[in-house]
Formats: sequence, structure tokens, C-alpha cells
Amino acid sequence: MGNFIHPTAIIDNDARIGEGTKIWHFCHVMAGASIGQNCILGQNIFIGENVKIGNRVKIQNNVSVYSGVTLEDEVFAGPSVVFTNVLNPRSAVERKSEFKNTIIKKGATLGANSTILCGITVGRYAFVGAGAVLTKNIPDYALATGNPARQTGWMSEAGAKLTFSENGEAVCAITKKKYFLNHNVVTKIS
Repeated sequence: MGNFIHPTAIIDNDARIGEGTKIWHFCHVMAGASIGQNCILGQNIFIGENVKIGNRVKIQNNVSVYSGVTLEDEVFAGPSVVFTNVLNPRSAVERKSEFKNTIIKKGATLGANSTILCGITVGRYAFVGAGAVLTKNIPDYALATGNPARQTGWMSEAGAKLTFSENGEAVCAITKKKYFLNHNVVTKIS
């Protein structure tokens, strides 16, 4: 299958690029970065040193993924998503030893122009709305919107909003899979 790397992209020595991955115009992947199989990096993407990106990840245009950020399998990062890695940056103060790890778990979606502060974990299949500013962890399947972001609902693995009945069950409108909500924890039951 092979990879596609646009001629304007810069891939540093010691960066690992998985089979079937496409890297488009004006991207820079730094040394030590690991990008999985069948990923798509849109135009003007920066991948920092030692960043870990799983398989089947899609990163839209104008996103910088800094050191300390991990994107697990099947994460979607919309256009102009912003990641940080230091809580209190100052130009004149070296803080590389203070980088906070940020983890975006399998299947999560980060909407266009959302901002993810460092040290945050976004749960599996969670959905961060466009323009949201995420300042705290969100659980699996959570929908978070606003500035600062707060949880406003739940999403299925297929990206449909879930509405739970009084007995804690919901059905995905797209796949008809069933989900169960118990003590603020969602599990897929079929």
C-alpha cells in the first residue's frame, strides 16, 4: 500500500510513519514522533518530538500536536484544534521539564477550533464541540461544549447524540447499538 508524503512535508530522521498514512502539504513531523497506520494529516500540521499517534487518526488542517500529547486509534482532530503542553508559559522561562501529558483516547472527536489544555484526558468516543475550551477531563462517550467546556450530553461510537431513558438505556440512531448509563458511566451493551 505504501505511504503518501507530499514533497513540501518535512519528516525528520527517527520519525516513524505507519503503512498507508498520508501526509499533505507543509507538514512537519519531528524526530521521535510515531504515527500509526492509515492516518491522514491535512495541510500545515506540526507533530512534535516523541508524540504518539495511533492508527486511523485524522488530523485536519492547521493543527500542532506538541510533545506530551497522545492521540490513540481513530481520533479525529478537526481544523485548527489547539493543544498546549505547559500550564503557565513564559517566553523567558524554560519550562520543558513541566510539560503535562494530554491523552485523547480511542475514537474521540475534537471539533474545529476546540482548545485542549494540557494534562487533560478525553475519554473513548467522547466528543468535544467546535470552539470548546476543554479545561478538565471528560469521560468516555461524553459530549462537551462551550467556553469553558462542560458536559452537555452523551455520544455514541458512531457520533449520534444519545438520549437515555429513565432505566438508563439509549439506542444509537445510526447503528441501533444499545448503551447503558449508570452512575455517570456509559457502556455499550450491544
